Amino acid sequence: METLVIRRAGTEDAAAISALAMSVAHYFTIEASGAGAEDFLASLSPDAIAGYVTSPRFHYLVAYRGEQLAGILAMRDVSHLFHLFVAAQMHRSGVAGALWQTASQAAIATGEVRAFTVNSSPFATVVYERFGFQVIGPRAQTKGIAYVPMRLALEDARG
Repeated sequence: METLVIRRAGTEDAAAISALAMSVAHYFTIEASGAGAEDFLASLSPDAIAGYVTSPRFHYLVAYRGEQLAGILAMRDVSHLFHLFVAAQMHRSGVAGALWQTASQAAIATGEVRAFTVNSSPFATVVYERFGFQVIGPRAQTKGIAYVPMRLALEDARG
């Protein structure tokens, strides 16, 4: 298996990031068709992703295995895990963990982070629990997507 290469995303990655996110959208939309989630899905368009990538509020990483985009991770305001998408054929291959390790270490190094938060898809809560996140509220639904609020306090992670 080829080595996983993680790097900061640029606007040139926006179309590939959008395509990857849309390919796994059925994991986080309430309706598999995306019905009801049109506004959220529009926020994953190449133009929207390019806007996030260039915003100082966001830190986007891409992970490539060879020529294939294996996964992406975005942090908003240093401590909120905003996007984490892994290509379906790469699930359970360590891509999410490698992206999280890279992003969380960079965030911690800023000295500004006491805790991380994420609004996990119900499908992904087990992944975030492996990273040390804990559920902090009930499953919620809004704008056609379902999510579970989760938090990882650094004092808990350091034990």
